[in-house]
Amino acid sequence: MPGHRLIFDPAAAGRPLRVAAFMSGSGSNITKLLELHDPGFEVCFIFSDRADGRCRGQEIAWRHGLPYFAYDTRRFHQLKGVKRSVQSSQGLAARREYDQVAATLVRAFEIDVIALGGYMSFLTLERGVNVHPADLSLTGPDGTRSFVGDDAVYDAIVAGLRELRSSTLWIDQGVDSGPLLMVSDPLPVELPAPLDQLKADPAALRRVADEHQERLKEAGDWVVLPATLRLIAQGRLGLTDQGVVTLDGRPYPAGVRPGDLAGG
Repeated sequence: MPGHRLIFDPAAAGRPLRVAAFMSGSGSNITKLLELHDPGFEVCFIFSDRADGRCRGQEIAWRHGLPYFAYDTRRFHQLKGVKRSVQSSQGLAARREYDQVAATLVRAFEIDVIALGGYMSFLTLERGVNVHPADLSLTGPDGTRSFVGDDAVYDAIVAGLRELRSSTLWIDQGVDSGPLLMVSDPLPVELPAPLDQLKADPAALRRVADEHQERLKEAGDWVVLPATLRLIAQGRLGLTDQGVVTLDGRPYPAGVRPGDLAGG
């Protein structure tokens, strides 16, 4: 279709999609990618923004025989005397400087796509796929996405949603604001008590949200992130000039759903 470009063209590349995995914590999303052994894409290295022992990246990389790089963002900003927030011009400039290490690795390994699997730092690099625990096709009256940020599952439950989904997006310079790629099948919300009652007990409501977020990893994150990379590797996903994802040339403004892949 006019104004449509593939994210990756395997015929032109003549090789599998080359992926860099970025993570900050347990790395469950990255582990699931590696366990697929999908011939269409190759995870070339793991990068972490933590070097304080709280990231399992080194263990995962060792298990799968991959290079591992850790560059602690907290220590970097501490030594620079700059807050980690990118809301100020100084903070954003520091973030861009920090990201140059990762950028060098991306160039050296000839990476096509960065897969963000629980990477908790704002990334100024391009060509990244992130997975987010919310249906990013849902918007408010002003047209902005309803459930963004770290508390998306909690916010969705408080808002009364009866089902949750995970989304993948093509990152830009905003927070969960890039082009929507895929949206998972729903996970039903199961409350142990009426919502109004839970709202009166913030600790109980937080436990419910955390439990649902863990369940959504398996039902959502671990499904759509590998599926998105697989479709990119196959040359099936593209973007229009307006930032709408296309599957086999057809636009999907609300994101590709698993049911759209039947027979594909």
